[in-house]
Amino acid sequence: MFLGALLLLSLGVLVTSDDTIYAPGTGALASGWENWSWSSTFDFASTAGPGGVESILVNTTSYGALSAFAETAFDNNYAGLRFDISGAQPDVSLYLSSSTNTIVSPSLPLTSMSALVNTSAFTTITVDFSNLPGNEGVLANNSWDRVNFQGGLNGAVYFITNIVLLDEIVVTPLILSAEPMGGNILAVTSQGAVDFSQLSATVNGAKVSLTQSATYSPPDTPAQTITYFTLSKPFSAGSLVIAANGTSFNYTIPAAQSVTINTLKTTSISPYIYGVNFPPDADYIKLLGITMNRWGGNAVTAYNPNGTFTNAGNDWYFENRNASPQADPFLQFISEAGSKSLFTIPALDWVAKDATSYSYPRTVYPDQQAYDPYNSDAGNGLLPNGSWVTPPPQSNVYSPWTTAQAAAMLEAMPIKPDIVTVDNEIEIASSTHQDMHPDPMGYDEELARVIATATMAKKTLPNVQVAAPSTCAWWFYWTSEIGYTDNAAHGNQDFLPWFLSQMNSASAKAKKRLLDFLDIHYYFAADTSANDAAAKALRLRMTRSWWDPTYIDESYIGTSIPPQWTEPNPNAVMLIPRMHSLISQHYPGTKLSVSEWSSTDDTDITGGLVTADSLGIFGVYGLDQATYWSEPDQLGPVGLAFWLYRGNGTFFGDKSVQVTMANSSADVFDVLGVYASTSESKKVSMVIINKDVVPVNLGILNLPAGKYFLRHFGGEAGVAKWQTTINITAHSDFVVPSYTAVFIQQQ
Repeated sequence: MFLGALLLLSLGVLVTSDDTIYAPGTGALASGWENWSWSSTFDFASTAGPGGVESILVNTTSYGALSAFAETAFDNNYAGLRFDISGAQPDVSLYLSSSTNTIVSPSLPLTSMSALVNTSAFTTITVDFSNLPGNEGVLANNSWDRVNFQGGLNGAVYFITNIVLLDEIVVTPLILSAEPMGGNILAVTSQGAVDFSQLSATVNGAKVSLTQSATYSPPDTPAQTITYFTLSKPFSAGSLVIAANGTSFNYTIPAAQSVTINTLKTTSISPYIYGVNFPPDADYIKLLGITMNRWGGNAVTAYNPNGTFTNAGNDWYFENRNASPQADPFLQFISEAGSKSLFTIPALDWVAKDATSYSYPRTVYPDQQAYDPYNSDAGNGLLPNGSWVTPPPQSNVYSPWTTAQAAAMLEAMPIKPDIVTVDNEIEIASSTHQDMHPDPMGYDEELARVIATATMAKKTLPNVQVAAPSTCAWWFYWTSEIGYTDNAAHGNQDFLPWFLSQMNSASAKAKKRLLDFLDIHYYFAADTSANDAAAKALRLRMTRSWWDPTYIDESYIGTSIPPQWTEPNPNAVMLIPRMHSLISQHYPGTKLSVSEWSSTDDTDITGGLVTADSLGIFGVYGLDQATYWSEPDQLGPVGLAFWLYRGNGTFFGDKSVQVTMANSSADVFDVLGVYASTSESKKVSMVIINKDVVPVNLGILNLPAGKYFLRHFGGEAGVAKWQTTINITAHSDFVVPSYTAVFIQQQ
């Protein structure tokens, strides 16, 4: 028996001329389809699943897959794919691919289609190719001929049946959400040809008339539409009921919180805080308005431009491979997009010598903890007790690397980088690149490598700027891999203050500035992996660690005070002000860069809100440069946060405007972010992030009345690009739905 069909977006499905890939009663894939699976075992006629229905019993090992190959490519001739699946919410992702080229579709986790897959019944899943789940947009045109169900790291066991390519999907008209927005706007999200004639709104018990003002269908998610209606009277504190076609949406509008903007008090916003690591192409950069693009991460430590080989070290079994992307094409498309580059220069003594060697073969080290599931001879270099294998000679896998070779690389580049960083997190090289640098790195060695690389870079490219030391995390801001004996050997100084002082001295000796940016990496330390309501709330308030001296970090940072550190108030991160203070004390004039940071969950709406909140904070607190790790999905929550500020050529201003909240208690910042800006045109822009689970109502003082461009994502309207134009009257309240980020700009 079957669980009621869980169709994406509650789709009603009508199909004709479908193409069946597998059906019960056949014991095999249908005619015209071949089994091209890997790392899996199957029973194509299993009746062990729910109800004794014949299905395929799939048992995959790590990253194994059920892969069905179509003898005739089906291109984009179908509207979608339907299948019935049963299992303990198996870790399975669906994607399409082509045997004639290397193009693959977005990988669609089963969790993005349904969270209710279980062992007691089959769940019917329908994937609409014009509105892929997880906000992955529209299936691209391609010669698709493979349908792949791939297991995750730990494999997957499940039953699957009735796999069918659908010729047609007819969408049932449905209102998905109706939310208050701004002063008197209803934002109604729908699918299909909805009849809005019965739509009504009641404010505090009194019906108000509605006027349809605009309709917008995002090109990335055309199956959903948002229609904006203007109420005949503005929202006010109290109840709001929206009714249509038997569906009701009920809200409580809270009393307005007073917010004042002062356009006479402004500070500059660096244009380079809107950066990412490894953007895929120029179109991505232009679409999201990306201003800084980093080539970085663990793999670039071993990047060899002579052959474009690299090695990700401990991230992937210490294996050499071909670099992707390669440095020169990467810098080329960044230049074509009119954006800036942040390029990492290897600074250890070795780089990958080829694309095939690896450091810990099973044939030499047979007792390792784990081996590459795609190359069973390549091990992770760890013994069962967690200790490292003694590494082989580096020359087995690597070629020597010097600053002279780094200079030759920079000289040969057709497009020169704007900023270079001195390697990547080399303070932990004895872990990430244990085969290259097995001994812990201390203060002195790291400083020497930074000075040598910076000196070389400034000599080779006189106009280049240098960022360092690209330290990985809070702990290593203050000590080294050697430990506290290293602090003691350097006058009991914490690492970053010592490093800045030493770079100041080295620059004076060289008679040129060797460090332009203090570059660090910052990842929120609190554990939000549960992703339940409590974890989401924690994720949303931990942005206070960027700036707030009263916020005690909800992680090990907030509960431990290592006596060896000399930092004031070490339980409060207050990252940007803290680093500015260190710079002022030890190397004035140095800029501040955070070249790796993350929301902690790129796929959850709260990750997008964290990102939008952080970008606003960067502008207010004067961060000079930031690049998100790693490439955010341009249609996902984090990508939409960048789009909110910079998308499609409509930019948040370059001067931060003072924002004052009448209620400035700490808990306000847990659930609300408000940022204002202006620019040479004197037009006011605002970004409002409601991180609460209920609507927020703001009384914004000094916001000029008039027409505003409105852009938003989140809330019940979903993760998509919504936008329109609205009118704002003087002294009116402004409502933002729960879990929603809004951008407005004066026209």
